Amino acid sequence: MAIAITRLDSGLRVATDSMDGIESTTLGVWVDAGARDETADLNGISHLLEHMAFKGTARRSATQIAEEIEAVGGHLNAYTSREQTAYYARVLAADVAVALDIIADILQGSVFAADELEREIRVISQEIAQVDDTPDDLIFDQFQSVAYPGQAMGRSILGTADGIARFASPTLRDFMGQQYRADRMVLVGAGSIDHGQVVDLAAVAFDRLAPPRERSREQPVYRTGDQREERDLEQLHLVLGFDGVGYHDSRYFPLQVLSTLLGGGMSSRLFQEVREKRGLAYAIHSFSSAYVDGGLIGVYAGCDGAQAGELLAVVCDELGRSGSGVTAAELDRAKAQLKAGLLMALESSSSRAEQLARHLLVFDRPIPTAEMVARVDAVTVKDVGDLAATIFRGDRMTLTALGPLANVAAYDRLAARLG
Repeated sequence: MAIAITRLDSGLRVATDSMDGIESTTLGVWVDAGARDETADLNGISHLLEHMAFKGTARRSATQIAEEIEAVGGHLNAYTSREQTAYYARVLAADVAVALDIIADILQGSVFAADELEREIRVISQEIAQVDDTPDDLIFDQFQSVAYPGQAMGRSILGTADGIARFASPTLRDFMGQQYRADRMVLVGAGSIDHGQVVDLAAVAFDRLAPPRERSREQPVYRTGDQREERDLEQLHLVLGFDGVGYHDSRYFPLQVLSTLLGGGMSSRLFQEVREKRGLAYAIHSFSSAYVDGGLIGVYAGCDGAQAGELLAVVCDELGRSGSGVTAAELDRAKAQLKAGLLMALESSSSRAEQLARHLLVFDRPIPTAEMVARVDAVTVKDVGDLAATIFRGDRMTLTALGPLANVAAYDRLAARLG
């Protein structure tokens, strides 16, 4: 792994991670702006903007963008998260210049034509409806909104159909101008790539970026809560969650180990107790979501509504016990899973590019793999136990439930099981 970083005069950072033995390259721009940077009346605009970037520039139509990248056998894609938006391509090494020129064009020259915008709003409205029809996705949006009520961090990344229908081209241009600034963007390539070539190309192609400017972000404030929605579904979908920690918190890696130990695999406590021993659910897993300045940890389960009472009791009891009785073998298994995930990701140029971009935007430096592995290895049984005792408390619990609710216990009863 050979990482090189150059900051252009504009403030844009260019970073590459050269990989031996492969013929392809993943190249993209990651922007330090996402759903958390939206006001309530702009909810969903980051995601809409990501879609519209592919719908035509002053130099290329939407069809030409697609044809030009596919003419070299490449793939162009994008995504929006709560804190970042990414635009990236995967191409053969010989076609890096093509990918870079297209990405620079869509980020600086998109025209946001009214007819294209109208069509894309209809497309995203269907995407929103699809999520509403997918309860195991919808339940996480509901959990997020209860954990962070009335805050940007709690609103859906997609927005609402009524909300996005009000957006016009000038609104998109203004948001992009405010958020897509040189100091909040990184151009990252990983794979078969020459750093000097990318720097030279970027210095010419990215010539219209907005200059750096200070900004402030709303600090997310976690709130406990209880939301239940009765629906005529075959299964009940549940998320039981708590306040977690952010990327910069010294407890970040202990929390990843704790989450993995609880519900990160077939040998985890929850999978074994809930599914294997009791047959209470087909799907059960833990999750840990980190942000720059906060995070969430929780458990998702999908079960027969008639078994909800027993399932929730077992989950609460397992969370309550997670602060004690952790064996060295159990801890080692969880750490091995985390380390394997980190190391296996090194085999993918896409994963390497995304990891490097995230590190630069969050930590302002690439984090060596050896450093991450060492931090996982340093987690102790006491670290996990102390963290579990701090986080899994009844007065810090958020519950969301979607489906047949008759057997979901009262919030206070569940909280009492945690103490």
